[in-house]
Amino acid sequence: MTVTSPVAPAPISLRRNFWRGVGRVLRRKPSRMVGVAIVVLFVFMGIFGPLLYPNPLPRDDNALYASPSWAHPFGTDFEGTDVLALVVTGTRYVLLAGLATAVITVALGTLIGLLAGFHRGRWDTVLMRLTDLQLTIPGLPLLLVLSTVWKFTSPIEMGVVLGLLGWGGIARAVRSQSLSLRERGFIEAAKGLGLPTRHIVVRELLPSMAPYIAMNMLIAVTGAIYAQVGLFFLGVLPFDANNWGVMLNLSVFGGGALSSTAALPYLLAPLLAILLLTLGIVLVVDAMDEIFNPRLREE
Repeated sequence: MTVTSPVAPAPISLRRNFWRGVGRVLRRKPSRMVGVAIVVLFVFMGIFGPLLYPNPLPRDDNALYASPSWAHPFGTDFEGTDVLALVVTGTRYVLLAGLATAVITVALGTLIGLLAGFHRGRWDTVLMRLTDLQLTIPGLPLLLVLSTVWKFTSPIEMGVVLGLLGWGGIARAVRSQSLSLRERGFIEAAKGLGLPTRHIVVRELLPSMAPYIAMNMLIAVTGAIYAQVGLFFLGVLPFDANNWGVMLNLSVFGGGALSSTAALPYLLAPLLAILLLTLGIVLVVDAMDEIFNPRLREE
């Protein structure tokens, strides 16, 4: 009587191999581990940051624009509030708006691009004309008009608007990928078996594009961060919420950070946060490119 050793189910085995591969890719370049650590740090700040400080933040009238010190690593602002606390508590708004923008941008762009590329014909024509129309809409003037009637107090509201204005490029790119993949053998085989279109798109076509979509989602987060911070910096949106763009605006136009060194730490702190978060996302995208690209893994 022979005893066979237990064999792990195929999905579990594939999952373990995938995460082992992810670990190898991250360890291959220490910079990628740094990128993951930076992104995790900002996610932690966004989730738990506001819980670490009282609301409202304490002010010190005797320490207006105080220089950096152990008590205030980035100094204080014009109200004597710790700048580091402002950066940490403002992270949640920035990340939520960026994530909402990325989800809507990628979801709409992927859906429209997949339908247009897979069906072609009349569907392709209608959806691509709709995409062209979206790409021609000037985002900044439209936001200027909307800001007169919509206060954008919620980061989700900000994300919805930015997402609806930014899906065109993703739709174009996904359509190109769909046109290429629909001619592959496994798609032709699925059509030959008589599988429904929904099954082919969701189970066959979409998984093949998942890595590309995931990387575009991370890139969309950075674009959304730049957009919202820029709008607050320009004063287009009301300052009803604390975030990095509001800090930049108040430091430059209120504190004269470009002409005086007193408010310079107040300006540099949010800029450093934006730089670090962008760097972290770029390093993670670099790792994802190798994880999902067999040729890069072989090299």
